[in-house]
Amino acid sequence: MDFYVILGVDRAASESDVKRAYRRLARKYHPDINPGDREAVAFFRRVTEAYETLVDPDRRQDYDHHGPTLVEGKGGSVEFEGFDFSSSSTGVSASTFGDLFADVFAGSARVPSRDGASVDLHATLPLDFEQAMRGGGYDITVTRVARCEACRGTGARTVADGACAACEGTGQSRWTRGHMVFSRGCGQCAGTGRRRQRPCGACRTEGVVSRTESVSVRVPPGVSEGARVQVAGRGSVGRRGGAVGDLYVTIAVAPHPFFRRDGDNVHLELPVAVHEAALGARVEIPTLGGVAKVRIPPGTQTGQRLRLRGRGAPSPRTGKPGDLMVEVKIVLPEVLDERSKELMRELAELSTDDVRSGLWPSGVAHNRVQRE
Repeated sequence: MDFYVILGVDRAASESDVKRAYRRLARKYHPDINPGDREAVAFFRRVTEAYETLVDPDRRQDYDHHGPTLVEGKGGSVEFEGFDFSSSSTGVSASTFGDLFADVFAGSARVPSRDGASVDLHATLPLDFEQAMRGGGYDITVTRVARCEACRGTGARTVADGACAACEGTGQSRWTRGHMVFSRGCGQCAGTGRRRQRPCGACRTEGVVSRTESVSVRVPPGVSEGARVQVAGRGSVGRRGGAVGDLYVTIAVAPHPFFRRDGDNVHLELPVAVHEAALGARVEIPTLGGVAKVRIPPGTQTGQRLRLRGRGAPSPRTGKPGDLMVEVKIVLPEVLDERSKELMRELAELSTDDVRSGLWPSGVAHNRVQRE
């Protein structure tokens, strides 16, 4: 685009004329006056470039010698071809400079394209405690961007060779703004004048389509809460034949009603009756692999732990299981009648141990509690 046209001055304009034109445009298109307006930012950048060139005598002389500069835009370079006074400049054709530069600089104001950049996806897979311990394959539904099968990700479909209808085979598209005439390479045929492809209707030239599908996630046995499983190649694909991202699945394990996990060990609280704890017993307990029998040694106390080796959670790394830690909780019997009370009194008479011995500071009596 010609710098003189950008500033709206004659080629014989003086330095003061150039400065005055720059100040006039700056008051209208400066980014501080047009926050968020990317077209104004792009135009003002060009205005500044034109001003800095024309206000410097050496740079202006070099510019005048080499001719106007071309501006890169969509579909190729935009070139100012001159003026056409044969047509009316009223109505739509009487566009302002703002309209003109919105077209010319639209390409430079766009956010840079990320064609080809893959996109990783993230999802959550809820499992119950037993499912996490077993592992296996589980399906989740994800919405991902996939390569368009109709055009194989190119955004265009091959057609019979022929003249481009958009530019009538010239390879150039021309338009006017007011009496000014501009041209650039035809974006439909890339300036060749021939059409061997047509836009893909399935993906609207994007080369990708949105798709909702079921993805199988392989979960290792013993997976823990918050673990992340990677499914390669099941993320979103980049545009125009770009790479495919991965799917990252975060595992959410629901709590179990009586098992509690600590690393690869599993903890279980076991209610034990007074007589079982005092005399010893063999009781059945649940484990991750089914029912097992455990021996309660005589004289077992509340809080005492029993270890069942190899009955814990399998390690997701090695597959080796941890242990099942059984914590004893003594449950007192209900005293419902006089006979029960009498038996408890007899037990109290027989018991000579002070269960609080050594717990209290010196000076506190350790006498036995009085019966009601």
